[in-house]
Amino acid sequence: MTAIPDWLHPLAKASENVDPNLLSRFLPPDDPSVRKSAVLILLADGNDDGPEVLLTERAWTLRKHAGQMAFPGGGADPEDGTGDTGLVRTALREAEEETGLDPAGVVPFEIWPALWVPVSNFGVSPVLAWWRTPSPVAVVDPAEVASVHQVPLSALADPANRISCLHPSGFTGPAFTIDDLYIWGFTAGLLDKLLLLGGWYRDWDPSNVVPLPDRLVEAAWRSEGRRSEDVRRMTAIEHDLGHAQGPDPKGVE
Repeated sequence: MTAIPDWLHPLAKASENVDPNLLSRFLPPDDPSVRKSAVLILLADGNDDGPEVLLTERAWTLRKHAGQMAFPGGGADPEDGTGDTGLVRTALREAEEETGLDPAGVVPFEIWPALWVPVSNFGVSPVLAWWRTPSPVAVVDPAEVASVHQVPLSALADPANRISCLHPSGFTGPAFTIDDLYIWGFTAGLLDKLLLLGGWYRDWDPSNVVPLPDRLVEAAWRSEGRRSEDVRRMTAIEHDLGHAQGPDPKGVE
């Protein structure tokens, strides 16, 4: 088995028996309708800014999670197989399809417990991996991915880039704003735990609450088939409601 670099040892150790309730409050129900999937949390040595993680921006025309920042990944195919080996194959196959990365340069070293994304009913298993030999990555299919990014962990950990996202429903959760990227939801929740378990976490101010940008709210409403005028109206109304209600301490992931 290929050894991982020293800087990944704390994350690997902390991930061996991690409690799924630490990662998310949403765990897959015992229901055969839950779709098995995997995402690739791919960590590279990086350059002057230190280790990096690979993220994608989902296409804005998708039916679910349009425009959201995400880890490469997706639903399992029967050809991927079962068990941990199948999950790794799913994560690597989807990452290759989305970004063009060469799976031969990727070293998986741990799999976190499956977590649940209620809106799409996916049971998502995060596959942690070291990008031993980084390969060129870019958008392969614009219908699936809008952009591809290698984000330094130091930028994610920087308190200046950390906020609490206020969803129009009134829920709040950890989020990140780096340059033009607004990272929230499931991905931001996992990045928050990645920083914690890997030893990169820095204290930040959760009271710095920033509403979800209108472009992301509108994309979510469009995915539900609402007309454009309804989108604009509901965006304004729900932002007002969100400000009035304030953050919900339960959070959203």
